[in-house]
Amino acid sequence: MPTAQIRGRNQGRIKNSAGMLFIACVLAGVSACSSGDSKTGEPKASPTPSATQPSKPADPTETAKKDAIAAYQGYWQEMEKLYADRSGKKANLDQYAASSALKNAERDAKRAHNRGLLLIGQVIVKDPTVTKVVTQGKLDYAVISSCLDISKWKTVKAESKKPVTLPSNRLTKYVIQSTVERWPGGWRVTRDEPQDQRC
Repeated sequence: MPTAQIRGRNQGRIKNSAGMLFIACVLAGVSACSSGDSKTGEPKASPTPSATQPSKPADPTETAKKDAIAAYQGYWQEMEKLYADRSGKKANLDQYAASSALKNAERDAKRAHNRGLLLIGQVIVKDPTVTKVVTQGKLDYAVISSCLDISKWKTVKAESKKPVTLPSNRLTKYVIQSTVERWPGGWRVTRDEPQDQRC
């Protein structure tokens, strides 16, 4: 059973610059196509094209935030596959998780499967927000806070697909804090910490 649900039982029984450029080009084109100076009758000189501004390099902090959130969302999509598949072969969780997050997920999923249980449905990650990001040092990492909604992630019996009765007072929408690190193969979730706080 996933860590989030185990905790639920234990503790709750839980502007557009292209557009501006286009407009500028259109205006320049209108001027350039003018037949001539109405006062002198002489053709107007074509405007000299302005030098294009070099694009700014991407902000490494903003790039890290986007990449970390993308990995975090991919992590939960693979978690859905892991817990829903009794063989555990359909998920590629190791592409999105490492360290204790990967070990805990694989252990808990196996424990549920050994008890003849599956978790099916959807995990909804609401408002993932990077609360801390470090891009200079030995290891780049980000801390993400989000509201995890597991109300549509149902525990069922593997054979019959009949739902399993769980404590009515368990948390199904709660704040979770996760650490995502940049590994050689990409960003990986390495730690999940449910905050036991409704959201």
